[in-house]
Amino acid sequence: MAAPFGIDDERIASANQKLQPTLREDFDHLAHVLRRTHIDIEGLVARAAAFTVAIPSWGVGTGGTRFARFPGPGEPRDIHEKLDDCAVVFRLVRATPAVSVHIPWDRVESPAALRAFALERGLHFDAMNSNTFQDHPDQALSYKFGSLSHPDGAVRRQAIAHNLECIDIGQALGSTALSVWIGDGGNFPGQMHLRGSLERYLESMREIYSALPAGWRLFLEHKAFEPAFYSTVINDWGTSYYCARELGPRAWCLVDLGHHGPNVNIEMVVARLLQLGKLGGFHFNDSKYGDDDLDAGSIKPFQLFLIFNELVDAELEGLEGFNPAYMLDQSHNVTDPIESLMLSAMEVVRAYVQAHLVDRAALAAAQERCDALGALTLLKAAYHTDVTPILATARLAAGGAIDPIATYRASGYRQRKAEERPTRDRVGAGIV
Repeated sequence: MAAPFGIDDERIASANQKLQPTLREDFDHLAHVLRRTHIDIEGLVARAAAFTVAIPSWGVGTGGTRFARFPGPGEPRDIHEKLDDCAVVFRLVRATPAVSVHIPWDRVESPAALRAFALERGLHFDAMNSNTFQDHPDQALSYKFGSLSHPDGAVRRQAIAHNLECIDIGQALGSTALSVWIGDGGNFPGQMHLRGSLERYLESMREIYSALPAGWRLFLEHKAFEPAFYSTVINDWGTSYYCARELGPRAWCLVDLGHHGPNVNIEMVVARLLQLGKLGGFHFNDSKYGDDDLDAGSIKPFQLFLIFNELVDAELEGLEGFNPAYMLDQSHNVTDPIESLMLSAMEVVRAYVQAHLVDRAALAAAQERCDALGALTLLKAAYHTDVTPILATARLAAGGAIDPIATYRASGYRQRKAEERPTRDRVGAGIV
């Protein structure tokens, strides 16, 4: 059997060779501009090279909506093919060495063998993700009316056992974190006891928290609505913070950019959780209306920058306990998932580097004298700086592609995978 098609270093180097003269010209020009404000461009290249964001295993497959899912050509059929695609993203953008898996979607007979398979591709495993928002083929009881907060103790015990299984699998994979998002909630007033459901959730989570191995973190993810549309048990950052505080020092709040109500000031949520010492990490995506799971930076790039402005401020301050976990969490309905993941990873790194351009001393001075427009101008100056040459130079130095999407398209990878991986279904229901 022929080896699966891949994108090798020679192909990347060939594509880079044609682009290097232009990149050098653009880089030198940007270096000259930044020197005016005493910014060391090489320091920014080093920061870009060091920044990483994890890929979700499910992100390399075609997403969908509540109405339908249309499989794309050559999409992965199992976790091994998912890792092959994740390796392509990493090889080209060099910022995505970690993969976050979902159980039971990615369950295998030998987690140790899967770990070795990933390491062969330069990958390792990020946070584990449990799944009690849908029924599994082999489970005895349904999560239709809840899981960790269900009124029936037997359902709660089943959901707890699933999370404990995720921890066991994660240990074999080399993971050090468990991310828990539940879809528990109600669609009608009176359907559930609002205070009681939260207490049951906490009771379940205490048992999961107590099973965490040494060095592990527990991420609590909130969401304003969906699948429940009247009430959601863990509905906002305040509830998430309360639960994380109740559970203990290894429980942290995870912020998904699409899990808020319309027009919520997410950068302020980030600042509050930083201040309270409970910001654990992010699921990066973008949205127009709700949990749209669009590509990061595709709708509100300035918001992404403002979020990183808060993060970089905490980083430079040396805020105690600052160690957020970064991951993409998107649903690619009409694009090639590999292309979307590459572009999103680059946009996240872009926002991070741009936030390092903010003149912190001048910003603090503007804030002290209540100069609103002056403060905004300083942020806009950093945001409007095109740091593309910095990002491309960091990728080039690490063996990645100057233009990842162009290199990927020229390789014919998707077409080759369409031949290797015949599409199983023409149309399917469900988001994932």
